[in-house]
Amino acid sequence: MKKLADRLLHRFTNHETALNAGHHCSEGTDQGTSGLSHRKDHRMSSHGVHLHVHDRYVVMDNGILQVTLSKPGGIITGIKYNGIDNVLEVRNKETNRGYWDLHWNEPGGKGIFDVISGVTFRVIVETEEQVEISFLRTWDPSLEGKYIPLNIDKRFIMLRGSSGVYSYGIYEHLKDWPGFELGETRIAFKLRKDKFHYMAVADDRKRIMPFPDDLCKGRCQTLDYQEASLLTAPCDPRLQGEVDDKYQYSCENKDLRVHGWISFDPPVGFWQITPSNEFRSGGPLKQNLTSHVGPTTLAVFHSTHYAGKTMMPRFEHGEPWKKVYGPVFIYLNSTANGDDPLCLWDDAKIKMMAEVERWPYSFVASDDYPKSEERGTARGRLLIRDRFINNDLISARGAYVGLAPPGDSGSWQIECKGYQFWAIADEAGYFSIGNVRPGDYNLYAWVPGFIGDYQNGTTVTVTSGCMIEMGDIVYEPPRDGPTLWEIGIPDRKASEFFIPDPDPTLVNRVLVHHQDRFRQYGLWKRYTDMYPNDDLVYTIGVSDYRRDWFFAHVPRKKGDVHEGTTWQIRFNLENIDQKANYKLRVAIASATLAELQIRINDAEAIRPLFTTGLIGRDNSIARHGIHGVYMLYEVNIPGNRLVQGDNTIFLKQPRCNGPFQGIMYDYIRLEGPP
Repeated sequence: MKKLADRLLHRFTNHETALNAGHHCSEGTDQGTSGLSHRKDHRMSSHGVHLHVHDRYVVMDNGILQVTLSKPGGIITGIKYNGIDNVLEVRNKETNRGYWDLHWNEPGGKGIFDVISGVTFRVIVETEEQVEISFLRTWDPSLEGKYIPLNIDKRFIMLRGSSGVYSYGIYEHLKDWPGFELGETRIAFKLRKDKFHYMAVADDRKRIMPFPDDLCKGRCQTLDYQEASLLTAPCDPRLQGEVDDKYQYSCENKDLRVHGWISFDPPVGFWQITPSNEFRSGGPLKQNLTSHVGPTTLAVFHSTHYAGKTMMPRFEHGEPWKKVYGPVFIYLNSTANGDDPLCLWDDAKIKMMAEVERWPYSFVASDDYPKSEERGTARGRLLIRDRFINNDLISARGAYVGLAPPGDSGSWQIECKGYQFWAIADEAGYFSIGNVRPGDYNLYAWVPGFIGDYQNGTTVTVTSGCMIEMGDIVYEPPRDGPTLWEIGIPDRKASEFFIPDPDPTLVNRVLVHHQDRFRQYGLWKRYTDMYPNDDLVYTIGVSDYRRDWFFAHVPRKKGDVHEGTTWQIRFNLENIDQKANYKLRVAIASATLAELQIRINDAEAIRPLFTTGLIGRDNSIARHGIHGVYMLYEVNIPGNRLVQGDNTIFLKQPRCNGPFQGIMYDYIRLEGPP
């Protein structure tokens, strides 16, 4: 591996230099959607799709690439493309190259990891234009406790002239089957580690990555959890002293459209494209893993990351359920030797946009996947009424407006059994939610700049081909009185607060000066560095939340133990109404096994005025998430608890069994009497 790194070091340096200097892609010929010259794809587009069925394998071939799957298991064992016999890791077992998997448990039982292997192979469509094949695993009572009680139908589609393969899955739980909990399900690809070394998740998160061997004993030091490693003797010496952590490359669903890897020799890209979020759990802000050292690429449909057990659906005995995950598109691209391989990322983004435009796909064979004409649209305008800001209705510009299964206000962010459809309102507050599957939904919304969640409790029934006019909808954010003071921006994140520089010995260099600098490792430790003895004090009218409010309310480390911390908000009030109630609103962006106790003007009061009790399992502090599951609390403060002049609100987070217990605030506001 060291020799391989030495051979590639000069090439890597040249490509990174090209990236920093900017690069040019040749004009494309691939149906007008690509910035690359896909000469081979163009030449072979007249080649029909062929299916070769053997005893233990099936092969889909359209002249551009060949995809080999085990039969009847439906595990992708090989992808042949552009002179590479197999872009997947040939040193891995065939079951550890390209596969669907899930993590589940019986109610109250232990978790079980399962690589989903079919037992029945079927040809669904076979023409020169398209091949769709199925690998089905059915469940019966004899399998109880061994396999999740689901029928799982994995589908794969190849089209003529397409440089990739589509995959989707149909999961079904029958009414009489036993209950279970589903922790995660996804598709995973393990690529050749001698080829794919450059990873791209976003324009500002792309880089040469460590080799998988760099995470082995002797080459790295494991940090506070096993996924985070300090590279002490990496194969590529330029990575010496950097931190690698797969959670540094997590992404919100709304932005998680394309990611993958580039090989420089030959210049080939491998990309996972998700054209729609309708089947993903948790709505547009849910964060998921992407690609990471392996080289590994994931298509995550459902996970509990950044949410915890609240995101784990529980299916009961007697509860029928069916859901289609996908399709997603696995896209491969290439460029001529001599061209800059980094152009493959630009081309992958163009291809992603083309796939988004094609959604919903017309070529999917399953009746469980409705085509465009079988879906509906809901549209309207969202307005805001907040008389303490404006006597007139306010346009909800930039609002996230969505249809999700019926539930409580904000329930969409932990919803994981059904489908969700979201749009962003325009400057005037108008929204149009298109391509909605038939079904019953509630309308939900949240508006950047305003606290709380909107929910219209009226059921919205979408039918095939319908256009639902919802008219003007008015959201009244929680408010009882005028704003006396506020801290932060109500945007469901803690990113506007002070994000410290990382320990200089624990840096991921791609995140230096990055807009997501909160993804650096170990930032929770910096609180102790900044406040070794006394806690944070924030003075209204003097302090600036951008520099004086630490992004996470975490314990302080004292020796080998941690201790709870108490922050102070100091403010001055005149003309207090002793008989009225004041309202403190606390919006929390994330919590992990934490508790917020609030006291007024007496830090030692035995009983707090308010406590949340134990809240949150997001683990967003450890996983660099800056937000998790949003929560909003309101605290009544009797006027007689306040004094004329200087007052102090004490925010205590007493839970301190470990470094990651804590709270990330979104926004805090004190309101006067109505």
